[in-house]
Parts: sequence; C-alpha cells; structure tokens
Amino acid sequence: MEWITNPEIWISLTTLTVLEIVLGIDNIVFISILSNKLPESQQKRARRIGLALAMITRVLLLLSISWIMSLTKPIINLAEFFGQTEGYLFEKLDFSGRDIILLLGGLFLIYKSTVEIHGRMEGEEHEEIVSTKKITFGSVIAQILVLDIVFSLDSVITAVGMANEIGVMIAAVVIAVGVMMVSAESISGFVNKHPSVKMLALAFLLLIGVSLTAEAFEQHIPKGYIYFAMAFSVLVEVLNLKAKKTRTIAPKQAMENLPKAGGKEEKS
Repeated sequence: MEWITNPEIWISLTTLTVLEIVLGIDNIVFISILSNKLPESQQKRARRIGLALAMITRVLLLLSISWIMSLTKPIINLAEFFGQTEGYLFEKLDFSGRDIILLLGGLFLIYKSTVEIHGRMEGEEHEEIVSTKKITFGSVIAQILVLDIVFSLDSVITAVGMANEIGVMIAAVVIAVGVMMVSAESISGFVNKHPSVKMLALAFLLLIGVSLTAEAFEQHIPKGYIYFAMAFSVLVEVLNLKAKKTRTIAPKQAMENLPKAGGKEEKS
C-alpha cells in the first residue's frame, strides 16, 4: 500500500489519464459517427459496447507489454524488393509490426472518412442509395473494433513510455474510458445535430488517418500540431454556430416586437 502515499504515482496517474482522454477523442468521434447510422434504439448500446471494447483492448495490450515492445522491431523492408540495401529509401521502407498496423489503420480511416464526406456532399440522393444498403449492428461493432485496436496501440505505447507501474497504466485507461462513456452521449448528440460539425469531425478523422499512414513511414507529425489544429477549428465552428443562432433569433424577436394587425395604437 506504499503507492497511496507516493506522490510520483499520483502525478503519473493524473498525467496519463489526461493524455488517455485526449488520445481517445478521435475514438469517440469515430464511434459517434458510426453509431449514428444505426436505428436510434441501438445507438446508445453501440457507443457503450464500442468504448467497452476500447477499454478491454487497451488493458489486454498493457498486460502483454513484452509483445507490444516486440512490435517495434523491423520485420520486413520493402526496399529490398527494389534491390535497395541502404540509403534513404531503405530506411523509410523498413516496417515493423507496429508500422504495418498503423498503415492499415490509417488507410482504413482515410477510406471511411472519404466515403462519409462524399456521402455528405452528394446529399439526399446518396442518402437514399445508402439507406437501401443494410447496415447491421454487428458490422458497426466490427468496424469500431478495428479502429479500437489501432487507436489503442498508440495509446498503450504512450502509456508504457510514461509510467513504469502496470497498475497505474490500467487505472488510467479505466478512468479515461469512464470519462469517455459519460461524454460520448453529449458529443454524439452534438455532432449529429449540427451537419457542419459532423463534416468537421470527418475532416479530423481524415487528418488522423493521414497522420497514422505517415507514422508508418517514419514521418512523424507532432501530435501537438494536430490537436491544436483540431481545437482551433472547433473554436471557430463554435463561434460560427453561435453567430448563426444570433442571426436566427434576432429576426424572430423583431417580428414579436411588431404591433399586431388590427391592434390599437397606444395613446400618447
């Protein structure tokens, strides 16, 4: 029970929990967009199962740290197929297990985001075509699970680099997912209510997909830049929604203040 009085444990737990929540934002957005395709009666259940799978995946990966660390070792170099054994191309095409997972996950995210954005741009005609295709609860959960694995891998590697105690890592993951479960409903409702926010969320997922793909080729894009761009875009969109609401309310108030037809004018 010495950990209770150890300030370093609490500092690492707090820091890691905050980071896990930040790294889980993209996961919440993706789960929200996918779950909104289901009937309203199944949406909440899909979000909860998706986040529960995210927690289980991260805990299982944390319990197999030795395997996670082995994923960083190179297993294949595509440059060798072109007769290259050294140089810049040889270094960049040297893939580890982690790189392959990030590459596949990034390409999958780019594909899903592009399809969704295309659907939003096509409008009602595309929605009618999509509605004829059967979207099952199982297919949505399967897609969520695929991205959970990719997002969890990045999250777990961050956790391993920041804390030494496996208990601290698991506690941070559980707390972070708990916070995500509480906020998932409000985030999903907000994204679904405002079409422009949904388009922005899809653009975020596209950006993250490009980032994961670049990471697989050892082209590191600092996460701080990505999250700052996302936060700034959200701030601009919030101001835009507020301004739009103000423009909508003002004419209504003006109409209410007009004298009613047939009414008597007040005597001076």
